[in-house]
Amino acid sequence: MRPRTAARTRARACAVAALTAAALLATGQPADATARADRPDPVNRAFAEASREYGVPRDLLAAVGYGESRLNGHAGRPSQANGYGVMHLASNPANRSLEKAAALTGESAARLRRDTAANILGGAAVLRDHADALGLDAAERRDVNAWYPAVARYSAADGPAAALYADAVFTFLAEGVSATVAGGEEVLVPSRPVAPDKDAVPEADVYAQSVDYPSARWVPAHSGNFAAGRTATVDKVVVHVTQGSYAGSISWFQNPASQVSAHYVIRSSDGEVTQTVRDKDTAWHARSANASSVGIEHEGWVDEPAWFTDAMYRSSAALTSHLSAKFGIPKDRAHIVGHSEVPGNDHTDPGPHWDWDYYMELIGGDPGNGGDGLTFPLYTTQQSGSSGPQVTAVQTLLTQQEYNPGTVEGLFGPATKSAVEAFQRARSLDADGTVGPKTWTALLSAGTTPLLKQGSSGDAVKRLQRALTAALGTTVDADGSFGPATDAAVRSYQTTRKLGVDGQVGPATWTALQNGR
Repeated sequence: MRPRTAARTRARACAVAALTAAALLATGQPADATARADRPDPVNRAFAEASREYGVPRDLLAAVGYGESRLNGHAGRPSQANGYGVMHLASNPANRSLEKAAALTGESAARLRRDTAANILGGAAVLRDHADALGLDAAERRDVNAWYPAVARYSAADGPAAALYADAVFTFLAEGVSATVAGGEEVLVPSRPVAPDKDAVPEADVYAQSVDYPSARWVPAHSGNFAAGRTATVDKVVVHVTQGSYAGSISWFQNPASQVSAHYVIRSSDGEVTQTVRDKDTAWHARSANASSVGIEHEGWVDEPAWFTDAMYRSSAALTSHLSAKFGIPKDRAHIVGHSEVPGNDHTDPGPHWDWDYYMELIGGDPGNGGDGLTFPLYTTQQSGSSGPQVTAVQTLLTQQEYNPGTVEGLFGPATKSAVEAFQRARSLDADGTVGPKTWTALLSAGTTPLLKQGSSGDAVKRLQRALTAALGTTVDADGSFGPATDAAVRSYQTTRKLGVDGQVGPATWTALQNGR
């Protein structure tokens, strides 16, 4: 299909409009009155115009967009799979729908990424191109059910993942969609009976059951996106957010170019679970924690709390409870962590809208971070733009030391950065406003300096244990009891900092800790 011309556009629009009207009269189905092009609503108008331009049923087009993005273009920000806009036009080694849309429509890639109307038009062009490749004639294109294999191809997945994607779109058509988009505009897709033509899409094993978690489907990730076996004991669950759709994320894990995977993916709408990597194998989802954790992806975007439904929370909590029992993982925030809390990661998920207290309550574990908000298995770098419980911990510690980080809300903004810089200057640290290992060590150890040794207990010991965790980069259980493990950590710290090695925390060791050494 070549870039459109004005004459061809008018010809196709008239032909499709006439055919559509005839079909609706013949079937008695209601017209898409909400999508008329003369409506002022820009998204509805974009769907109507793209439908006429490329002969793709308007409601099908809207259902694809809803499944991909909930009709949110995310201001041109890419998804996990480098897909853009309402229609998730992608640019990655296995899915070049963005480039294909540019060639078919004559629109630039930049405009397709950021302009919603252009993005919807591009999605329609790609869907029509798939329909043409499948040989759908004019009559078949008027039947929404005939588009099932074209929708499956739009996913850029194969086999079970492609069928899962197309099934989701046709579920939206069957159940209907009501979405409020930017500016308060409402986009509607009326419910209707569907009987998709699935003959051209292999369904082998699409409903296969997970061996590890019988409530889940099994759709395996590409073998090049995870490692067989484990090199460490599983002792934690890592909570992720997909930054994309459920089916799209499962498809991305099947893409050998992605080099990522997770053990499980959970759908927003109903909590459906799909396993993509066996529990016994190492998914690539959290860098330093890959070998010792199970990764759970949750459909959605970190800045959109509407994705975090009660069905999703409950389904995820049931899965995490199962994993805790299977691997003996403690049900606390030192062992059930967010992606942002894992050392060596630059991700922010699950973000400030994830309700940790509710999640931990559903799991039946300790709410928050071990109940004190300051204890973590490891302390990760926090800086401008960071969010989550570790930012809250930074703000709490700064407030305790009489530095003003602004509201203690878990968002690292200008006030928090200024307070960090002031604290760093007072400790003769590099005043860069970033909370790395040195600043964490100084913050966590700040306070009184009693002599501590084996047999000591109390809050000062817990403060020491947190500071050692930050300084050494390995977890020292902050249980407030100075036992052999804490003694070993103190001696390790004293050795590496060239202090007197006696296992006791006196003035020299406290000074080193409080200066961020």
